[in-house]
Amino acid sequence: MGKNNHPQVPAAKNVLSVLRYIAAQAGSVGAGTIIRDVGLPRSTTYHLLAALIDDGFVVHLPEERKYALGVTAHELGTGYSRQAPLQRIARFPMQRLVERTKRTAHLAIMHGRDVIYVIEERAKRQAELVTNPGVRLPAHLTASGRAMLATFSSDQLAALYPGPEAFPTRYETGVHSVEALKELLAQIREVGYSWEQDEVTEGFSSIAVPVKDHAGHAVASVTLTIANRAKAGKAVSARSASPGLAAERTVHLEDLVSQWLPEVTRTATEISRRLRPAG
Repeated sequence: MGKNNHPQVPAAKNVLSVLRYIAAQAGSVGAGTIIRDVGLPRSTTYHLLAALIDDGFVVHLPEERKYALGVTAHELGTGYSRQAPLQRIARFPMQRLVERTKRTAHLAIMHGRDVIYVIEERAKRQAELVTNPGVRLPAHLTASGRAMLATFSSDQLAALYPGPEAFPTRYETGVHSVEALKELLAQIREVGYSWEQDEVTEGFSSIAVPVKDHAGHAVASVTLTIANRAKAGKAVSARSASPGLAAERTVHLEDLVSQWLPEVTRTATEISRRLRPAG
């Protein structure tokens, strides 16, 4: 049967026209442009955008006064990778985090047993780290990954980590078994944040908080990384460091948490809010 024989449903066709137009753009787009190019009345367009936002198909980016695809749209397979809308939604809150803390921040997503860093906002006069956008690291070693892993069920963890071969290390530190990982993740769930010290880059500590979508699933994490002793970037490799290296830290985990955790939590909460449908 040809498509001309199907009954017309104007309201549905209008919704799909707006959604298809937004999906076809390289970036976010303003309402005026949508009205002009789709050819719908102004009031109709705004009503449709409000409905699409309510159901999570579209998100409003208030700083840009523009619209972009939402979580529900790319869950349906629009062809956008998950990190692309996250980057657009998270960029401004991540920038504000760095402005407030004067420390380097990251946004990462899970991919199998790895995390992939999709945003790095480097603070001025802060050392270069290994966590540039696109870099993959074992999730169990990173604060970013641990924040997301702490939301996984026991069955999910068992599937991801079937044996010791699933636990590579960078500096011979960190967890090496499912049992140790579960114990660590239980601690993380209890306190509400994750951490690592010298396990990714010797001389640096990180804390992280998960970002959750409208269904409450951890889709990313916000991490803040801070030098934990003087001349951290020039210190010797942790492989050859003495057993007393941790005692040389001038910034301890409790200090980092006390000073910076509220800001990391604030940023993760804001990104989570932007991912969820309105209402």
